[in-house]
Amino acid sequence: MVTASSDTQSLAHILGPVVLAGAGKMGSAMLSGWLSQGLDAKRVAVIEPHPSAEISALAAKGIRFNPAPKDVGTIATLVIALKPQTFPEAGAMLKSFTAPATLVVSIMAGIPIGSIEAACGGSVVRAMPNTPAAIGRGITVAVAADNVGADQRAVADALLRAMGAVEWVGDEGLMDAVTAVSGSGPAYVFLLAEELARAGVAAGLPEELATRLARETVAGSGELLHRSRISSAMLRENVTSPGGTTAAALEVLMGPDGMQSLLTRAVAAATRRSKQLAK
Repeated sequence: MVTASSDTQSLAHILGPVVLAGAGKMGSAMLSGWLSQGLDAKRVAVIEPHPSAEISALAAKGIRFNPAPKDVGTIATLVIALKPQTFPEAGAMLKSFTAPATLVVSIMAGIPIGSIEAACGGSVVRAMPNTPAAIGRGITVAVAADNVGADQRAVADALLRAMGAVEWVGDEGLMDAVTAVSGSGPAYVFLLAEELARAGVAAGLPEELATRLARETVAGSGELLHRSRISSAMLRENVTSPGGTTAAALEVLMGPDGMQSLLTRAVAAATRRSKQLAK
């Protein structure tokens, strides 16, 4: 079952300390979103051995960096935004920040709920955001362990919504395909812009112009898709005049070895790799 969750809790009303483990690109995006949406900086602690200058500057707002567990108090929520390959080593340290009632929200790719529970304890929500989270336009899919209560799920939902939209699923087995579609998906879109520019150069356009045309076309089309209630298929059809230039191009792109075949194989490959990372 897949559900779109409503924003059921304001960040300003989340109780207890929130510890963020990992302040890289995604962790920093979450933190910025939390602060801009009303979470009190004095209730946030960040575990990050090498914080960026931008993140370090947040200490002036009251955020604590690399505190000892005893200095934080009873931690209501631990958010893990580490690189998956660092988790086996970091898990034991993070366990000292959790209690049985702690909500643990992980955005690590490929690390299953069971592994997080074994390493950290607590009540685990596993989530997969994507890089547009950096501008508040991400999409995150989340799945909760059986011991996550309704109030904890609402807290997780509010924290994740700082990065954009949130969808909840009931089957953790879907997360590998989620990773392949939306987690890795921005790279596919960036590749489209990259290759569209190359094709423009091959057709005779100056490289700078081809690059600008490709970037703005992909960005503008994405914004149109975001704002429109019309399906992507209908938007495509609206651009396509019978017998015209777009139709000629789509005949190639939608052919037997076209985009559908390529993306199906690409997503399948990414799904397989996600499953391998979980072992």
